[in-house]
Amino acid sequence: MIRIFRHIACEGPGFLAELLIQQQIDYELIAVDEGQAIPDSLEGVTGLVFLGGPMSVNDDHVWIKDELALIQQAHKADIPMLGFCLGSQLICKALGGEVFRGEAGQEIGWHTVNRVEGSAAEYWLGDWNKPVELFHWHGETFNLPKAAKLILSSQAYANQAYVVGKTLALQCHVEVSAEMVKEWSSLYIADLAQGGQWNQPATKICENLDSRIAQLKTFAQPLLEKWIQGVNQENH
Repeated sequence: MIRIFRHIACEGPGFLAELLIQQQIDYELIAVDEGQAIPDSLEGVTGLVFLGGPMSVNDDHVWIKDELALIQQAHKADIPMLGFCLGSQLICKALGGEVFRGEAGQEIGWHTVNRVEGSAAEYWLGDWNKPVELFHWHGETFNLPKAAKLILSSQAYANQAYVVGKTLALQCHVEVSAEMVKEWSSLYIADLAQGGQWNQPATKICENLDSRIAQLKTFAQPLLEKWIQGVNQENH
């Protein structure tokens, strides 16, 4: 069973949940935003997923400390983990990396991401080697944990996706649906108002949305399925 941690109602598992349902893989959603406690036992858990949120991993929330401790425990037990945005930063910090405000400012909207060559990219990305436009919504970035291998990079922020064994951490959001993008564009108005080189207005973010989401899914599906494959190996 996969355990998914949600930190705010609007940032759910999206496309990942679709894939898990298609493959008939059980998952449990822990709604941290509704006050659900972080379970400290990993019994019966084959994978952990940490979703996004507007908070910082450096904020003083009890649940952040609990999640960091859980990530360390899961890493020692070799349980595959998956992180999107805040989730990737939680994994980074728990494994000894540093998370901090990014010099390039907020990276929000559709921006091109490039493959970073190496054996890790070969395993996780297969023959996908062309630039791809993915969805972003973050202002913080990180230094990679020691054991991490970088697989994706963008012009604004070099560290976009990294792997540690069977764990995959993505600064960008490959789990979003068109509905989620529209909702964030109306909810996170204060972020958009800050402007900046890599911060797109809502009109641009929502332009050609269906075709952009279709392209995102074409990229994301084999990548997420590769992670699911690692989870399935935990069942045997």
